[in-house]
Amino acid sequence: MFCSFPICDQRKKVTDATVSGTRSVGLSRSWKLRLHNEFELRYMQELRTFLVEQKQLGKKIYPSGNQIFNALNSTSFEKTSVVILGQDPYHGSGQAHGLSFSVMRDVGIPPSLQNIYKELTNDIKFEHPGHGSLDYWASQGVLLLNSILTVEHGKAGSHQGRGWERFTDRIIGLLNEEKEGLVFLLWGAYAQRKGEFIDKGKHLVLRSPHPSPFSAHKGFFGSRPFSKINEHLIRLGKQPIDWQLP
Repeated sequence: MFCSFPICDQRKKVTDATVSGTRSVGLSRSWKLRLHNEFELRYMQELRTFLVEQKQLGKKIYPSGNQIFNALNSTSFEKTSVVILGQDPYHGSGQAHGLSFSVMRDVGIPPSLQNIYKELTNDIKFEHPGHGSLDYWASQGVLLLNSILTVEHGKAGSHQGRGWERFTDRIIGLLNEEKEGLVFLLWGAYAQRKGEFIDKGKHLVLRSPHPSPFSAHKGFFGSRPFSKINEHLIRLGKQPIDWQLP
């Protein structure tokens, strides 16, 4: 894992020689080749400045710097077959590690993820893993992408409107344009608005209410997204996802 933004905990930088003239960016090669120009745009430079200033003010920012791009570094562009879109990282201590809906193994499982596990149990053969880390899904090609990649401690949505939305729109746009047969899982109104431009002629788009306790009983429970995803992948001759977490 590389260090990218100036707020990173580590100071080691790795330069990708295949992208001439590009400053060091903490992304795996497959994503860096497609996104490196974004880091030179004004909005991204302003985002860097904002994050540095917040750290200098003593604000706690989640996830840690070397995990901001964990979703991209865990799931390459080429391997991505499913996208689960979240909003912003968990804002409690030790929770966020750069994957939407996922938490570190040694912290409690948030209510939304507990509801995801309940739907998994009703949808397919699934046993509760006893933790909330979704790393295993990411390793199989499930891109666990938040729309906003950082947050201040205790303040949900605090980094909204700072530039991350444009950056993640670009990620979704690249997947939409350059790949076929993906599955986009859009839970809740926020994700559904963000994914409005996805080409439904090329990709399967599954929509339902959010798994939050406030909305899960309004249509998330019983939506059976996980079996639908695998049926779609098998129909296209792709490897289905092993949803059982080790």
